[in-house]
Amino acid sequence: MQQNSRLKMLRCRSTAELNSKLAAALDSFRDIFPADPQARILLKPNLNSNMNALTGNTTDLRLLAAVLRFLKEAGYQNITIGEGTNSGFYRSGISVITRLRVDALAKHFSVRCIDLNYSQPVPIPFADGVQAGIAKECAEADFFINLPKLKTHFEAGMTVCLKNLIGCLVGQENKKKTHLSLADNIVSITESCRPHLHIVDGLMAMEGLGPTKGTPVRTDTVFVGDNPYFLDLIAARFASCDIDKIGPLNAARRRGLISDELLAAAKAFPLEQHERPFAPPKAGPLASFIHHPKRQKYFLAIRNTRFFNWACNTELVGKLLFMTDLRQDVFLDEEMDCESLSLAADKCDRCGKCAAYCPLGLALPDALSDPSCIRCLYCFCVCPRKAIEFHGRLGFMAEQLKQYDEIIRRLA
Repeated sequence: MQQNSRLKMLRCRSTAELNSKLAAALDSFRDIFPADPQARILLKPNLNSNMNALTGNTTDLRLLAAVLRFLKEAGYQNITIGEGTNSGFYRSGISVITRLRVDALAKHFSVRCIDLNYSQPVPIPFADGVQAGIAKECAEADFFINLPKLKTHFEAGMTVCLKNLIGCLVGQENKKKTHLSLADNIVSITESCRPHLHIVDGLMAMEGLGPTKGTPVRTDTVFVGDNPYFLDLIAARFASCDIDKIGPLNAARRRGLISDELLAAAKAFPLEQHERPFAPPKAGPLASFIHHPKRQKYFLAIRNTRFFNWACNTELVGKLLFMTDLRQDVFLDEEMDCESLSLAADKCDRCGKCAAYCPLGLALPDALSDPSCIRCLYCFCVCPRKAIEFHGRLGFMAEQLKQYDEIIRRLA
């Protein structure tokens, strides 16, 4: 992995600003893009949960759209969005890709969208002689763009470029192997996949009990770079996180992948840190005890039994796991059905928030019925006066509103 690294830090407060600044940043990396317009380009976002990007949980559709727009305008024709979504949703038969409207965004831009959990595995080495399988699309991409979310993480310390690549693993059988030696195996995935470019989504980041149960933090920031170790070091500095408590970075240092020179360069990089340190990822006492590296393998041995899998799918056990922080997600079967969105004109003060957050840059609020709308509900979620009204069945989306509705509207 190269040690002389380039990095761009962008501050973007609207979709229009993101589109223009990201295009300029990506232009500065043109020398590493493939010359062939038919080159196989893979975009790997973080789709950890069915909680949308405004919760700080998943990669922002605004960022994905900006990257796709740049690639399409550059003439690339063989583009795929691929992610091996969270094992719990995969195990429950829930399509996070569909719930987050990533497939609808892909259709809008006429690109492929696949769940890497169902891909053909390519073996890679893990610690202690274990082998795991990454998706063939990750191994064979001509140009691999990693699009992680900037979040704290109660097991790894932070999840940025390195941790996001767990989603390259095929299915639960391969993902669970990661936890046999979490930090080292995350680094092994990084070294096997070797993405060419990393675009870190910090537009709405997450602090506290990430990767799902934390608190959104609006930073309006995107990082673009070619070295994942350098980017993760910079992200830790930006969030005022102690790098000694970030497992994958420590593993990379032990393996000589982060040199003293790279560490010094990260410390010297001219960086405007976030206005306050991110809250640390502190779990409850039971989750902290069980997920300690010395004990986690014993818990996993029980967790992966047929009986425990069955029990975890019951409502009672699921609630207990969520309450004790042993599970961060709520797996709801009911899908959302958005029949339409409408504007309560008497509530609207034309603040422009809905337009600023629309991934497609629609002329909101007047374009709520535009046929190109992908029903991501970003406009509905951010409207401070609740002037945009939802018609239909909320389904799983009701849980996001229960946990995050007021804080998202306040932050936006």
